[in-house]
Amino acid sequence: MSTKKILIRIGSLRHGGAEKVLITFLKNIPKNKYQIDLLLNLKSGKYLSEVPDWINLFYLNEGEMITTNKPWEIPQKAYRKIYQGILKLFPKLLYKFILKKEDYDIELIANHSLLQEVLKSPVKTSKKVVWVHNDLFSIPEYKPNKLIKFFKADKIWVISDKIKDDFQKLARNSIEKEKLIKIYNPIDSDEIVNKAKEKIEFDFSEYQEKTFVAIGTVFPQKGFDRLIKVHKKLLEEGLYHKIIIVGDGYDFIKIKNLIKKLNLEKTIKMAEFQKNPYPFLKNTDYFILSSRYEGYPTVLFEALTLKKPIIATNVSGVKEILHKGELGMIVENSEDGIYNGMKKFLTDSHIPDQYIEKMNKKELPFSLENAVNSLLKILDNL
Repeated sequence: MSTKKILIRIGSLRHGGAEKVLITFLKNIPKNKYQIDLLLNLKSGKYLSEVPDWINLFYLNEGEMITTNKPWEIPQKAYRKIYQGILKLFPKLLYKFILKKEDYDIELIANHSLLQEVLKSPVKTSKKVVWVHNDLFSIPEYKPNKLIKFFKADKIWVISDKIKDDFQKLARNSIEKEKLIKIYNPIDSDEIVNKAKEKIEFDFSEYQEKTFVAIGTVFPQKGFDRLIKVHKKLLEEGLYHKIIIVGDGYDFIKIKNLIKKLNLEKTIKMAEFQKNPYPFLKNTDYFILSSRYEGYPTVLFEALTLKKPIIATNVSGVKEILHKGELGMIVENSEDGIYNGMKKFLTDSHIPDQYIEKMNKKELPFSLENAVNSLLKILDNL
């Protein structure tokens, strides 16, 4: 039996959850089991160096992501957009001159935003797979008429029960329902524990007070603006604590300005992008997920692995990961919900201690080997 040829597409290999999951998967595939081409829209990101050497890497553009509109950046930003737009409009050019092949068995997009790219592929015989990492039903621009187009793919991989249920309700027949596959994202717990022990250039000695850490790309989805406003309110009530936000993104300056506007520079630290965020989990007291929506927030697995008490808004995937609140506090998806959760942690130390006790007693609900083997079996059966 010939080796399957697989094309995997993703925007970049920056520090997002989808990127981390993809790299973990690729690193754990047996070498030479498949012929894999990995195509990036932008060759950039912390995970580039972790791509296995047996995987063929292609890209449309290279360099860092441009998130601002500074005058000197506009020409390059415009060039990238036009160039990628042309290749999207005329995909045969991409397959002929960049990939130089049109005989893939499977084409998989690891980011839902590339749906049209995979559907317009000139390789008519390949199986088209869409890996959905976000709760698209909670994103305003994803209306039913847009979401229904996902059923044009051969398979839709979803990462939470909620996302699968929502797609099933949208499906028009049993054939479309059968396209949905619930998968488990591979998480390397040993890597998390080992990296958490590494020394980084950050002075944690300044954080003797109870400290919450939030980790994620800085944009509206993550709700850091809500977290900051709640922090201000709790301080005004005399509940002193600190917050560290780890990550960057196009909302970074806006969030930093909000911190300055509310005079919170002494109690909130924007740690920016960190190649290794795990020491922040290890060296702070609590982890908080303030997101407005998610797909399956793998950062919660990382916090569980390091036995960190968790407060999380009730977004997709949270109930599954935290076992309906047994392993962490699930709060209403609002400022009030975040406020109530943080206040409980700050006023009653027994609450976070009880979560640690439960985490220590319970086997964590994921396995790297099982998740990878499950994905390999799905690919083999396509």
